[in-house]
Amino acid sequence: MDKFVIDQAEGLRRLLAREGSRVIAVTGGPGAPGRTTTVINLAAALTAQGKDVLVIDECLGPRSVSGLLGGVRGAGNFAAVMRGEMALDEAVGRHALGFGVLAASREHRAQYTSAQLNQVLTGPADFVLIDAQLDAEGALSSLAMHAHDLLIVMRVSAQAITDAYACMKRLHFAHAIGQFRVLANHIEQGPEAQAAFENLAGVASRYLAVSLENAGCVAADPHMPRAVQLSRCIVDAFPSTAAARDFRHVAAELPHWPMRPALSARSTGAERSTSFAEAVAADSCKASAVETAPVGVAAAAVSAFASAQSTHAGSAESFVSTVTGVPSAPASAHAGWRADPPVPRPTPQHA
Repeated sequence: MDKFVIDQAEGLRRLLAREGSRVIAVTGGPGAPGRTTTVINLAAALTAQGKDVLVIDECLGPRSVSGLLGGVRGAGNFAAVMRGEMALDEAVGRHALGFGVLAASREHRAQYTSAQLNQVLTGPADFVLIDAQLDAEGALSSLAMHAHDLLIVMRVSAQAITDAYACMKRLHFAHAIGQFRVLANHIEQGPEAQAAFENLAGVASRYLAVSLENAGCVAADPHMPRAVQLSRCIVDAFPSTAAARDFRHVAAELPHWPMRPALSARSTGAERSTSFAEAVAADSCKASAVETAPVGVAAAAVSAFASAQSTHAGSAESFVSTVTGVPSAPASAHAGWRADPPVPRPTPQHA
């Protein structure tokens, strides 16, 4: 009975949203936060729950979705779909676990408008997961802008948290995105992930006026590298492991996320233009602090957001400390900071 009620509610949300598929774009900062493995394992977990899932792979190379899965036959027919030569169901490559994979590289996407790209997302799939590739300015593709949710995958270390914040900052100013969902990946301890998320949410709210939603966390698991070597999902290869259980938990919660309009509908007319450049320039001090933050120790050293805010709110160093939870050392001149000594002020003379 409960499942029937949940299915009815999900159907009503889709009807009100006028969208056939729930579209989620997954991205993260530079390095290896685990974005692609997150997409693959969420797809496998959702499929195991009886959902029809389509994965759109915007990346190329050995670390792409198709590359990590050992190649998915037929996943490269995106251009044929856009030309009208193939139906979407025919063009999608099917993984052995049942979810579909469609490669949509930048080269193939560039020649189509946002409205044309939307036809790829109007198929019968319950969920479309986009392994989103950001451009040189840190912005989403026209295809990923049709997503209803933007999921940021990050690890919990000083540099990784700083990179995640910088990623959200660029996306915010490029598309006027006011909300992100954050998944903490490769977590050693649950409390450290929660502390890091709370610190990051406080900084994002204060400096960007954006809200963060906690999408959960995935444990660091020694079996993950072996699953990748086998070109398998850990959800399928080692279902009893902690990471597999965490991915299944996130996938179980995902259908209950509140349904929102697509990002493109929320940022109508918000093209990357002079306003974007001006916004970044106005916040250059904070951007420099974030993007040049030193690599620190893991979140065992995460400090309280309120403490950092009250003691050093005015300095760039404290801004980095607040984001990462790790006290930051003064940066050298070559890192983009002024190394000029402070100008001495005259001591007031009292009669």
